[in-house]
Amino acid sequence: MNKLFIIIALLCVTGTTYAQSIADGLRLGTTDVTGTARFRALGGAFGALGGDLSAIGVNPASSAIFTRGTTSFTLAVDAYTNDTNYFGTNNSTSETDVSFNQAGGVFVIGNNTGSKWNKITLAFNYDRSSNFDDEFIASGIGNTSIANYFSEFAQGVPLNLLELLDGETISSLYQFLGEEEGFGAQQAFLGFQSFLIDPVDFDDNNTTYIVNTAGNAFDQEYLLNSEGYNSKASFNIGAQYNERLSFGLNLNSHFGEHNQSTILFETNTNDESLITDVRFENNLRTISNGFSFQLGTIAKVTQDLRLGFTYDSPTWYTISEEGTQRISTLGGGVDGDFSATIDPRVTNVFQDYELRVPGKYTGSIAYLFGKKGLLSVDYSYSDFSNLTFRPTNDPFFIEQNNAIENTLKAVSTFKVGGEYRIKEWSLRAGYRFQESPYEDGNTVGDLTGYSVGAGYSWRNVKFDVAVDRSEQDRNQALFNTGLTSQAAINRTNTAVVATLTFSL
Repeated sequence: MNKLFIIIALLCVTGTTYAQSIADGLRLGTTDVTGTARFRALGGAFGALGGDLSAIGVNPASSAIFTRGTTSFTLAVDAYTNDTNYFGTNNSTSETDVSFNQAGGVFVIGNNTGSKWNKITLAFNYDRSSNFDDEFIASGIGNTSIANYFSEFAQGVPLNLLELLDGETISSLYQFLGEEEGFGAQQAFLGFQSFLIDPVDFDDNNTTYIVNTAGNAFDQEYLLNSEGYNSKASFNIGAQYNERLSFGLNLNSHFGEHNQSTILFETNTNDESLITDVRFENNLRTISNGFSFQLGTIAKVTQDLRLGFTYDSPTWYTISEEGTQRISTLGGGVDGDFSATIDPRVTNVFQDYELRVPGKYTGSIAYLFGKKGLLSVDYSYSDFSNLTFRPTNDPFFIEQNNAIENTLKAVSTFKVGGEYRIKEWSLRAGYRFQESPYEDGNTVGDLTGYSVGAGYSWRNVKFDVAVDRSEQDRNQALFNTGLTSQAAINRTNTAVVATLTFSL
């Protein structure tokens, strides 16, 4: 029986890796509206309201609005659907995920000394700020072969690096290339050993390669499965002055995990194609840890009118990645049918790198109609062209950061929420709109969301529910190099959220 083994290859940052792309930076840079049911029902428009534990993540002064100690716990059921079009062929996939979405508490310390600083609050809140669960199928007759992916990486790589020496194994050479030459040389090796590419000249010094597929019709099926989350834990202190001004500070810990698997199947019956069938699999695991802080204030202008302002610092992430690859091919040619399976059974562990997500400014206004209801509006601004991979002197990251400056732009986000109270009952609705972070507006489109909800209060207990629906289009390239054909994806996400709140 063959023994399965794993070799750890420490790769330098230089050279393209599995991730470290603009899309992967945005995955950590953008957040969903998550948290308590009341917060989500109002579309997250809580910057001038406060008094909700998830609102602390929008404006840290929100804790100072509480009049007594409070804890809350939230459960969410997320259901999403991806409708995909790839070269005229449509597919649809759906998935449901249940998560513990929010938990937190606030402790209120009153001041009876007669000072105008009448209250201090200490709070902690956990929100699952992003859900990375995703799955889609893109299938159709494409015009570019996956062989081009390997060919682009191979150009400039000497042939003698891709050939096995006597006694050398697939695993040992794949590991060596990762340690000494980088990820690109590994891709060239996979393409050469699977016969998808050949050298122009079978000389050890050859550095030019051709593909062993022909024509412009390739039956392709691309499967992507993604799981994971990004979370934010906020440690908060707030204070209130003269019952008119509230201030707050958050120290935030960000942590997340993302596991993604992609499989490409490609077949063709084109004349002069040596390779007719390909199966190419990639698996990537990403762990992220980050830090940020927030400063906020809420001003009670009149008894019913409130204004809020928040500064979110940049978030500084440290990211760890590891991945595996496997490829198999079938072909014909003049010598008859043959097959190749290249499974290095090597886990590439990449050197940690850093990501700086730009900061954000949020202005808010809310009007309270006595005890009957309220209307609240938030506006946020963040410039995603300042998204930065580090170290900034790394040649690959220099290229990526330049691309970010030319590709991404500043983003405005609008949130509107309203609430109407009928005795112990509350009825709520919300709307949110977030601009695309891309200059072209097509790679990822604008996001639009709607929400409704209701709540019931009984003595010191509150129970809230909400339904939140959002929709966004994107055009996703199958690979960053070579096979860059795009799948058009429309994603809708519907969440049902329930929160139980206890007050002292």
